Formats: sequence, structure tokens, C-alpha cells
Amino acid sequence: MWRALCGVAAAVGGRGAARSHTSLLPAGSLRGQGARADSAAGRKRSTTAMPEVNTDNLDEQQVQLLAEMCILIDENDKKIGADTKKNCHLNENIDKGLLHRAFSVFLFNTEDKLLLQQRSDAKITFPDCFTNTCCSHPLSTPLELEENNAHGVRRAAQRRLRAELGIPLEQVTPEEISYLTRIHYKARSDGIWGEHEIDYILFVRKNVTLNPDPNEIKSYCYVTQEELKQLLEKASKNEIKITPWFKLIAETFLFKWWDNLHTLNRFVDHEKIHRM
Repeated sequence: MWRALCGVAAAVGGRGAARSHTSLLPAGSLRGQGARADSAAGRKRSTTAMPEVNTDNLDEQQVQLLAEMCILIDENDKKIGADTKKNCHLNENIDKGLLHRAFSVFLFNTEDKLLLQQRSDAKITFPDCFTNTCCSHPLSTPLELEENNAHGVRRAAQRRLRAELGIPLEQVTPEEISYLTRIHYKARSDGIWGEHEIDYILFVRKNVTLNPDPNEIKSYCYVTQEELKQLLEKASKNEIKITPWFKLIAETFLFKWWDNLHTLNRFVDHEKIHRM
């Protein structure tokens, strides 16, 4: 279906030679790397249980990332502390109001097609879901805590574009990432894990080289507006899954922004946080 929707899609195999934005490969088998080793015997899994949550059945590489320190914020996006990615994504903490800072990148090529990804089956929240180009969190480190013009968030986006999609750092610099606005949303992935974020919306328009990590991304594709509308229609019929933040953004703002990629400055709003 993904191939049929996009015309040409790429299933992510092991990282090797970099691929340009125009050389999307035919779908093929998914080959893991690093901590994730898919084989006939099954996926390599973590054997260590973190406090309060048993992670035995989760992907080892993704479990290691749960130790990263996210930025805790209040409902006005003011930093109030830091906590692990694990604690930030547990529903029991979210239900008590725990909120963290995040970002969503929408990367367009020079043909104004949007790069989408399908999250890998290894992901702890919203596995196998289609979503925008890159979604992650700035970390509680000096470089990514800098709030002036969202410099910290934009540095984090550059870091994760490389980690997930293999985009070289020099191809997308923080200065080339446009910060539009913020949304505040909450969503459950399952009975244990969920999201509660103030999400910085970031746009990039550039041709890039792609070499995705199969532990992060199952497949990817550039789409036109019409192709995205088809995907959203399929999601409304439960034929595919999309992430809740992508659904919210697509249904409210995305197509208006997409129609005005060359004049995005008039949509910049760093004061308002859209409560979704």
C-alpha cells in the first residue's frame, strides 16, 4: 500500500552507501543493525528491566535511549527540570501532568514534496505509524537548552535528522531550520507508554542525502499534497496508522503552510502555544 500510495517508496535496510533524495529504492527486506539484530531467531531484546517498567520485550537499542534526559516544562514552555525519556513517556507520569519539550520536522525537497517516514516496529511509542520527517526531543544539555530563537531545539533537530535519516550535519544546519510555532498535545500509545509534549514545529526546504537507520525508520517516501491526502484518508478508515501529532498538524495547519512554503514568515508565531 505504501508503494502504491507514493509511487516509489524505500524500505530501509542496513546502512551503507548514502542515498540522494531522488534515488528512493524499491521496497525490500528490512535488515537491522547495531543493537537491533533481526534474524530467524528473532529480534535482539533488552534483558535489563528499568525501575517500575519491565523492558524485556522491548528493543535493546530503543531501551538504551530511554536513559536520555529530556527537558521538563510547564504549560507555558518554561523549563522546570529534567527527567529521563522513560519517565517522560510513562502514562502514569503523564496522567500526573508531566510535560516535556519536543519538536517535529517537516522537510521538503525543491520540488515541494514532503518527506514522510514510517516508524520502525522497534519504536516504543507509536511503532509502525506513518508520520512527518522527524519527531524527537531536545536534551537537557547546554547546547540544546538554549532558548533564544529556539537555537537549542534546532540543534536537536539537526542531531536527530542525522541519527534517524542519516542526513549529514553540514547538509541541514540549525540556521536552515525554520521555527514556526508550537503545539501542546497529549496521546496514549498503549496502556504503558504515551506522549505529552509542547512540540516545536520546524520546516526545512532542501534536497538532502538519506541513509536511514532501520532501528528508527521502517520506510520513507516523498509525497505530494494529493498523496498525503490519500494517506490521511486511509488512516481515517484504519487501513494504516499515523501518529497523533502528525494527524493533528495535518488536519489543522499543514496544507496552509505547504501552500506558502516560499512565504512562511507570515505564519511564524513564537508567542502562541496551540492547545490541541
